[in-house]
Amino acid sequence: MKRASGIILPLFSLPSPYGVGTMGQAARDFVDFLASAGQAWWQVLPVAPTSYGDSPYQSPSAFAGNPYFIDLDLLVTDGLLTEEEVRAPDWGDDPTRVNYEQLYQSRLDLLRLACERGWERDREEVAAFVADNGDWLADYALFMAVKRHFGMAAWQAWPDEAIRLHRADACERYAQELDADVRLFAYVQYLFFAQWAELRAYAHERGVRIFGDMPIYVALDSADVWAHPENYQLDERNNPVEVAGVPPDYFSSEGQLWGNPLYDYEAMAADGFSWWQRRVRAAGQLYDMVRIDHFRGFARYWSVPADASTAKNGRWVDGPGIALIDALRQGAPQVSLVAEDLGKPTPDVMELLLASGLPGMKVLQFAFDGREDNEHLPHGIPVNCVCYTGTHDNAPLGAWFAEESPTCLALARSYVGLNDEEGQVWGMVRQGMSSPATLFFAQMQDYLELGPESRINTPGTMDGNWRWRLRPGQLTADLARRIADITRLYGRNAS
Repeated sequence: MKRASGIILPLFSLPSPYGVGTMGQAARDFVDFLASAGQAWWQVLPVAPTSYGDSPYQSPSAFAGNPYFIDLDLLVTDGLLTEEEVRAPDWGDDPTRVNYEQLYQSRLDLLRLACERGWERDREEVAAFVADNGDWLADYALFMAVKRHFGMAAWQAWPDEAIRLHRADACERYAQELDADVRLFAYVQYLFFAQWAELRAYAHERGVRIFGDMPIYVALDSADVWAHPENYQLDERNNPVEVAGVPPDYFSSEGQLWGNPLYDYEAMAADGFSWWQRRVRAAGQLYDMVRIDHFRGFARYWSVPADASTAKNGRWVDGPGIALIDALRQGAPQVSLVAEDLGKPTPDVMELLLASGLPGMKVLQFAFDGREDNEHLPHGIPVNCVCYTGTHDNAPLGAWFAEESPTCLALARSYVGLNDEEGQVWGMVRQGMSSPATLFFAQMQDYLELGPESRINTPGTMDGNWRWRLRPGQLTADLARRIADITRLYGRNAS
């Protein structure tokens, strides 16, 4: 892989008049900004539908695309909606924050109109799309239709046991009864993937590739678990006995209780991890490079009793190891993989990373705790890794400098040579750009020198995350030139 750099910006953080970033003109404008700034990569968060907590890591499908990201102006151009229709809903009065409640209230009604007008017109293309995605789309569309039928209740609370347990006769009956909604959710996915393909092609034309994220776990309330309970550690009623999380760490003294069902890796291994291979192939339709979230869970995972109130009392269980990594590579050999190996560098994780040959991750914000053997210190990080100022789970640098301990900041200033003329944030960017790592990423908020209001996510919390958005006009030609200059200085320019 060529030495290069990129910028982290979630799709929802793009500006638009419709309450959330989309795959429309603002996305193309950002690609143009990346190209002019000498950046080879755009790193995004998962683009799956969101559900409880609005987190892209808790989705009703590991395969589907988020309907909110479908650009309404493109649907107007395509003749599926009118300008009056897309401007009629209340999209909120704060262009700097995503309002998921307003999106939930208005977006699907517009997409239903588009489906009613486009279903017959696009019949052949939709049929081909459905056939190409048959291993997940039918289950997802039916799952969402039944959820709507039962007032969006989680599938474990559906009052009809037959459909709750995904029995074939019940699935056939509900598919007929709810045919209009089943078609709607299939058509929405057709629209999403058509727009994504156009955006990705545009990025490639401009020399920009897309770096995506594959969450290690799926949500309990998902089509994945409902349709294929055999892949998970569930009881006879398809309820989890133990769930996923992480023990106390840098982010939380209580650990993080994620609540996701745990995989039955023994059952998955019996068929060659075919579900994982389908999943990584689906990721390859979206991205050029994929970050494997919580890579350490492939070595050992934290298993927490399902009735626990925190993650503190879990236990470590051996994961699938190199066998699953090999299966992922065989499933999508064209997709570059990156291991999110953050956390305490235990021997089992280090051994698996070495055996896999995958690049890991280093984060500058973690480097200055005073330990001489700190694996994030730039002088010791390997070439085969991805270096970050901070990830979406970290505070932007502008907030980090205000919140971190004086001891840590003093070491960072001394190590990096921070000074007022250059600015503290740009000094940290310089340190990352100059590091040996093949790839370097900073958050867009870092280049804009923004503060805590622009934080994407605070791990272990539920409120206020996944909402920050750019304002129109923040990405200037002068900023692009400054980024391009430092990128070129350290040999990471895309051209």
